[in-house]
Amino acid sequence: MKQSHLSRRYQRTAGAEAAPPAPAPRRQPVINLTIGDPDKTTDPIITRAAFEDVLAGYTHYAHPLGDPELRDEICRYYREEYGMSIGRDNVLVTTAGNVAMYLAMQALLDPGDEVIVATPCFFVYFEQIRMAGGVPVEVPTFAENDFRLEAARMEAAVTPKTKAILFNTPCNPTGMCYDRAGLEAVADIARRHDLVVVADDIYTALSFETPFVPIASLEGMADRTVTINSFSKNFTMAGWRIGNIVAAPDIIRALGQVNDCVVFGAPMPSQRAALHALRNREAIVPKVVELYRERVNYAFSRIEEIPGLKAVRPQGTFYLFPDIRGSGLSSGAVVARLAEEGVLVKSGADFGASGEGYVRISCTVGIEALKEAFDRIAQMPEFQ
Repeated sequence: MKQSHLSRRYQRTAGAEAAPPAPAPRRQPVINLTIGDPDKTTDPIITRAAFEDVLAGYTHYAHPLGDPELRDEICRYYREEYGMSIGRDNVLVTTAGNVAMYLAMQALLDPGDEVIVATPCFFVYFEQIRMAGGVPVEVPTFAENDFRLEAARMEAAVTPKTKAILFNTPCNPTGMCYDRAGLEAVADIARRHDLVVVADDIYTALSFETPFVPIASLEGMADRTVTINSFSKNFTMAGWRIGNIVAAPDIIRALGQVNDCVVFGAPMPSQRAALHALRNREAIVPKVVELYRERVNYAFSRIEEIPGLKAVRPQGTFYLFPDIRGSGLSSGAVVARLAEEGVLVKSGADFGASGEGYVRISCTVGIEALKEAFDRIAQMPEFQ
């Protein structure tokens, strides 16, 4: 197909030059530290119960807004975990967090609307905002401040075109977690400027140092917050592609209209799996949290031993975001060199302009694989 047959919004990416092929790794096996898909399979408690439901006939369309039983369970979860009072009309079940974010951007943004994004951030945000006709406005955070958002920087980014603030805590890729004071600062800006907050809350259980607090639970924020959630990380359910949105009923209705035109409804087997995940979370989630806490702590200890690397200790998620500027190379060049050694990581520049000089390491492999990866890195002359 000629490029001219494509819509203008896709010609930019479709016409871009392909990246040069990565050099063949000199070391085997290749250790993939790029992906946010946990290596552990879904807990059998969830899988067996979901399969039983499938055999019992849960293979048809669900309600377009989600299985009422699951929506009620999500309401119960927010009440029991965070003391929030929400009803079924506040909940839309989605085909995972990515689709949830797409729906939110499509329903909220008009052409030219600006969305303030704290960076480094999940790289998909930028294109999802642009696909809805919006304009992402980066507000950088820095390692010197533990990647914490400075309220004055965010305030300065607000213009008459600003529609929303988008942020993620615990944060991919930095592992930073907002404390209550940080959340209050964001909420204050949103209230004073009448902005919507889109909270990407998909790592809620993976907050290692302090209990997670939803920004929607703060005073005056429930009706101006669109909360994105997913079962992929907390429950190691990435392949089930299931998530949800919590928002005011009028926003949920609009999101539902968009969802009808995209997927109609999330797969019923996955919705049943999500239901059983929530009901059995006390038996499942603590094991997941400890697994990733151990891996992140190990990886951080290895980074501290390598002269050419330094990092802020992550407070959550299963990512580390080490500073590689001591190597004298760009993020892209370091990614290429590590690939030669059979260690795959993500370039920090993918996560926003302030990510240049960093790489993201995902601890979604076991300790032995992490040990081998860091042994190889430690031997590289670039990091001596």
